[in-house]
Amino acid sequence: MPVQPLTPGQPVSGPPPREPAASEQEDLQPASVWLQRGSLFILVLFCVYLGALVAIVPWWSAVWDHNPLLLAYPRLWAVLRTGPARGIISGCGLLDIWIGISEAIHYRERRP
Repeated sequence: MPVQPLTPGQPVSGPPPREPAASEQEDLQPASVWLQRGSLFILVLFCVYLGALVAIVPWWSAVWDHNPLLLAYPRLWAVLRTGPARGIISGCGLLDIWIGISEAIHYRERRP
């Protein structure tokens, strides 16, 4: 069957949209309440833990000042040793903590 090229302004015709079958509608249902709560708990725990770690490590001189990864790059190390750079990194950690707490506050359950 030959294919005709589309011209501007010509409507595109195709098969009509179909309704999902009953088994597909079951797949579209939200997860169980306990699965939603568990995933929220893991997300909040991860965000708060990682945020606290990122917020504290730049000011922990036993770890930050003797980091062999940073000492291998002297120019980067000269920048990351400054107070503003440490403050920006700590701010990212506090932002991560805020994201975790915000997710917990604005949680809404979707019932199946």
